[in-house]
Amino acid sequence: MTRSPVRTLVLKGAYAALFVVALPALLALWAARLDEWLTLPVPGTPAAGLTLAIAGLLLMTAGTLALWRHGGGLPMSAFPPARLVTRDVYRFVADPLYVGAVALAFGLAIAAGSPGGMWVVSPVLALCCVAWVMGYEREQTRARHGAVGQPDLRLPADVVDAPTPWMRAAVYTHVFIPWLAIYLAVEFLGAPPGAPSSGLPLDERIPVIPWTAMIYESVYPMVVLAPLFARTQRDLRRFARRGLWAMAIIIPFYLLVPVVYEPRAIPGDGFFAAWVALERTFNSPLTAFPAFHFVWACIAASMYTATYRHGRWMWGLAIAIGVSCTTVGIHAALDIVAAVFVFALVARGPALWESLRVACERGGNSWREWRLGPLRLMSHGLYIGLAVALSFPISIWLGGPDLLWWVFAAALAGALSAALWAQLVEGSPQLLRPFGYFGGVIGVVVTVLVASATDHDAWRLLAASCITLAFGQGIGRLRCLVNGCCHGRRAPSSVGIVYTHPMPRPTRLAGLGGAAIHPTQIYSLLWLVFVGAALIRLWLLQAPLAFIAGMYFVLVGLGRFVEEHYRGEPQTAVIAGFRLYQWLTLAFVVGGAALTTFESAAAPAPAPLEGRTMVIALVAAIIGIASFGVDVPGSSRRFSRLA
Repeated sequence: MTRSPVRTLVLKGAYAALFVVALPALLALWAARLDEWLTLPVPGTPAAGLTLAIAGLLLMTAGTLALWRHGGGLPMSAFPPARLVTRDVYRFVADPLYVGAVALAFGLAIAAGSPGGMWVVSPVLALCCVAWVMGYEREQTRARHGAVGQPDLRLPADVVDAPTPWMRAAVYTHVFIPWLAIYLAVEFLGAPPGAPSSGLPLDERIPVIPWTAMIYESVYPMVVLAPLFARTQRDLRRFARRGLWAMAIIIPFYLLVPVVYEPRAIPGDGFFAAWVALERTFNSPLTAFPAFHFVWACIAASMYTATYRHGRWMWGLAIAIGVSCTTVGIHAALDIVAAVFVFALVARGPALWESLRVACERGGNSWREWRLGPLRLMSHGLYIGLAVALSFPISIWLGGPDLLWWVFAAALAGALSAALWAQLVEGSPQLLRPFGYFGGVIGVVVTVLVASATDHDAWRLLAASCITLAFGQGIGRLRCLVNGCCHGRRAPSSVGIVYTHPMPRPTRLAGLGGAAIHPTQIYSLLWLVFVGAALIRLWLLQAPLAFIAGMYFVLVGLGRFVEEHYRGEPQTAVIAGFRLYQWLTLAFVVGGAALTTFESAAAPAPAPLEGRTMVIALVAAIIGIASFGVDVPGSSRRFSRLA
């Protein structure tokens, strides 16, 4: 249906007002509210912050002008420009508006000295931009114009052609600069109190030798010059991707599982001693384990080795750098061992993914069932039992034993409301007992409201339940993998899994049997486990309970928005260009952000688990197995069949 010009003009005006006026105002209010209790330090100076903000604003302006001049429109996803723009700033940057918006947000936060803006609002905005591009805009651009922009400043392809100068430069802009900014920001936070040390008695016997700082410092030219020496795009791409994956592994580890190492005393007071002391001003005990210094050396050495016939000698330098990490007294031996493990992960990344993909494919085709009279027992229900058995005690450990029966009630209410939700949204003659995650959340929230009405600690129950939901749903995705629910759409064979068993949903309902499809259940599992770990870390840091609960909804909403883009369930409705659940995840993000601003008590210290907790967890697990793995296949009554 064609919109009238007046209606289109009104909608465009409302769209512009939302993103130009309302959204910035709400982000500023959110940061101001968080600043009332968040006491983290803010790096930089007001002048540096303003410089970054102005740069971001100029980048956004350049992108807007390019869209107007060459695309015949303005930056509005709902009312996109008529032509694909690849000129002016878009020649170099794929998404200048989003990059500029994030730079503007961080710059203003630094200039204002806002910890809420620096550590919460701006990172969430960055995640929102990534989720929006991955989960919606990129595909819409490709569908509308037949292609997406390929800026000069991009990471190289997996080909043996020589890289262009712009591709080499892209390693600096897309890998080195983000790594440096994030790494220094983490170092600026400093080591949290009570963090365990990676030091062992062995480290005390390793001498501190100041002159080895020359070897230690050699990693900088070795790594920084590496992109200039890559002969093929494939080698350069591998170097860049390994660096990005190392960031994805190590930076969250620093924040979620902090292990520190305090530098050892420097003997003497000569030139090299002063050099080592200066180097230590740029190193925090928080970023010791794993030693990123050595990881970068290994990544660079592997690139030189792949590119040059005599490049193997660079491994000698890399090993010397690893040894020097201990002889300058900055790292423990365990820091180096952990770095070797991380490098092995990133170096074997494609092979590890292929192993995981094959394992997922086997799991997806592992459906087993047994008949017991009129009942059918299905193997995948056991994964729900596992999910409950593992996640239930976590909430009691964190929330306290007095929440035992409330968490049990929330689990039952969540399962019941998940079934009711799915009947209303997805119920069909083929799916007489489906379950819907969003309905489960409603059941948990209703239980929390009942607890609040009876003068129980509703915030503590909500925060603990959110952590249970994160781990429970994440582990429960293994059941989805076998059952085939929450399945993906078609994917390249190198990424996708193939269902051949006749019972899972892709084969039985979606007509995708034999086709490679995205293993979205595993995407979800990995993200939800990360979310659960982040929430536990916030709890141990005694963050406000409302903030913990709110961040659950924000992070889960962002992850699910992207996940829905890769899902291929035919029964999911599409409304105004978005899948139904993408609309709900947008509500999650907005509602979660609002929730973080509520006043609440700090998270209490974890309590020892009691024997009765494990008994009730076992009972809840058995109920979960029965609900998700046992049905009556000969019946046509509502709720009777799972498949």
